[in-house]
Amino acid sequence: MLVFFKQRAFITLAAIVILAAIGALFGYLQGRSMTRRLAEGSLSQDSARILNGVVAYLDESHAVLAAMNASEAPFCSDEEINNLRKMIFHAQYLRDAGHIRDGRIECSAVLGREDLPLAQFKPDITQPNGTKIYRYLPPYEPGGELVYSQQEGDSYVVRDPRLGSLMQGISNLDFTLTLIDVSRFRSGRLSGQPPKAKGAVTDRDWRGRLGDTLYATRCSARYFSCITAYSHLSDAMRDERGQLALNSGVGGLAGGLLGFLISLLYLRDRSVVQQLRRAIADDRVRVVYQPIVELESGRIVGAEALARWTDDDERAVSPDVFVKIAEERGFVGDITALVLRIALRDFEELLHGHPDFRLSLNVAASDLADPGFVDVMEESLEQRAIAANNVAIEITESSTVRRAPAMKSIRTLRSKGHRVLIDDFGTGYSNLSYLHDLSVDAIKIDRAFTQAVGTDSPVMAILPQILSMARALNLQVIVEGIETDFQAEYFEGAGEHILGQGRYFGGPVAPEMFERVLAENEQAMALGGGTLMTRG
Repeated sequence: MLVFFKQRAFITLAAIVILAAIGALFGYLQGRSMTRRLAEGSLSQDSARILNGVVAYLDESHAVLAAMNASEAPFCSDEEINNLRKMIFHAQYLRDAGHIRDGRIECSAVLGREDLPLAQFKPDITQPNGTKIYRYLPPYEPGGELVYSQQEGDSYVVRDPRLGSLMQGISNLDFTLTLIDVSRFRSGRLSGQPPKAKGAVTDRDWRGRLGDTLYATRCSARYFSCITAYSHLSDAMRDERGQLALNSGVGGLAGGLLGFLISLLYLRDRSVVQQLRRAIADDRVRVVYQPIVELESGRIVGAEALARWTDDDERAVSPDVFVKIAEERGFVGDITALVLRIALRDFEELLHGHPDFRLSLNVAASDLADPGFVDVMEESLEQRAIAANNVAIEITESSTVRRAPAMKSIRTLRSKGHRVLIDDFGTGYSNLSYLHDLSVDAIKIDRAFTQAVGTDSPVMAILPQILSMARALNLQVIVEGIETDFQAEYFEGAGEHILGQGRYFGGPVAPEMFERVLAENEQAMALGGGTLMTRG
């Protein structure tokens, strides 16, 4: 017993530890997934906000360039330079504006006309609409900052490297501006380090992860430009390590609780199965017998053998429970064989002295499907010299669902001389319309119909039809669950030769008690009083 309890404790502890670990891992992974989604969403919002700023800058630069190209003032005259200075003063995103021809700066609002670079500058990017982009113009290169210049016609503007409102609230964000060239893509860094991923990641709307880096790219088709914001997933995880720890803890707690519950269910099921197997092997399943009475005379004409089992803790386990477990685990045939062996041993002498007495045995669906079941029955009867007509076979309605194997077994049993009964008739699996095809001899009306007698239950409308059809098919009727005088009298008046079974006539008892009850009943019958001595 000590070993048994140690085994239970080990299984419980193992289940708690394993599922707690799985739960903690699941919680951590869920937390990572949530953190990643939140970080991607935040990056997407930041890239969209920066793109809006870029579009605002491009709107402004195009407007200024259009005004410059449409100016009627003499080229690079004092009048035009003064106009350029007014434009730059009112601009939000521009640092300078001027004219450029063949790559040479001719004049600007800031540089004027004197001491200008003589070098011929070449654009880094030429966009489909003819706009030229210069990444580096030496006069506008403050301390390593990238200062983009934009040319349309003979006019150019220089963007303020501080970007104005573009950077409000996101100054620590790494992002890249991608401009579309006529024949290739070029990336320009606005802040932080340039991303390792290029191409498809930075030149189209995209959001995802490559390695440890999260990316979110938003593009403007109107200006052939994209903004890619990026950050490291490890940084996001570090910032959310408290939440990750909480998720892991909650997941571990839930997993541990689930492990405890599963271990309880597993041990309960495993314990019951093992105990039941041991009980069958040691012949510790008891068999009790309930009288079957002829209602018209009150005479006991048979008995139903019923299995009873008490587990190792001295708790009575319902037959509905342990028989179902045996069916699910595939050893209900062992219970059937044990009940058959015990019942024939207990009733051997009684059956020899009462050739008309009938002992009823319950048989499971799997027994009917077992090719060796009939042989076991026949061999057991021969060993006790008991006639087959003394043993009736009760099969449940559910056994008749698979009609072909059931019909074959039923025909074989009846050919050997056994009577076959449908137990708990009316529970929904079968109906009277094919009872004739099953070749059964009797039906046992389910106790639900018996309990409806004298009530307003709808089943009372069905009960007379069942009795009438049973008579038409020449089927014996046995009524289960009779508990009151009214119920007994109702079925006694419903037809001849109806048999009854229930607490009203006596509950299931041990074989010795049944013999005494039968003797008292026979004595009462001999006196001619017709009083059933087993009532109570």
